[in-house]
Amino acid sequence: MLVITDKGEKLGVLPRAKALAEAEDSGLDLVLVSPDSNPPVAKLMDYSRYRFEQQKKLKEMRKNQKVVVVQEIQLSPTIEKHDFETKARKAQTILEKGNKVKISLRFKGRMIVHQELGKEVIERFVERLAECSTLESPIRLEGRTLFAVIAPKTSKD
Repeated sequence: MLVITDKGEKLGVLPRAKALAEAEDSGLDLVLVSPDSNPPVAKLMDYSRYRFEQQKKLKEMRKNQKVVVVQEIQLSPTIEKHDFETKARKAQTILEKGNKVKISLRFKGRMIVHQELGKEVIERFVERLAECSTLESPIRLEGRTLFAVIAPKTSKD
């Protein structure tokens, strides 16, 4: 097998027993890097330190990862101005935290006949939050509920 030192220097093609003896003499582990190549490639390294550094990198990557939460704001087709503004401010704080907002508007009873009123309310809501958000999924009707999803504006928008 082709043996490489921990500094990247080639020791050459050595038999397995000689490679293991070399690793023991230097106080390192012999790790098979590429077993399928001809000849197989092995490297002398401190394997426990290597595993520790890999776990450290993985932990750092997880720490930098951001989970996006979708929070729901419920509106009504007959919402009054003050309630509308209150819900818009709440949605704005959610967006500023970097989370998405799912806007839902449920029709009750015979209100479903006037879907255009509900659509107007959601469009007004999206327009009110236009400076800090982008419409991610268009307004759609599922059953008796109108939905839309808005996401915070990214720096490149």
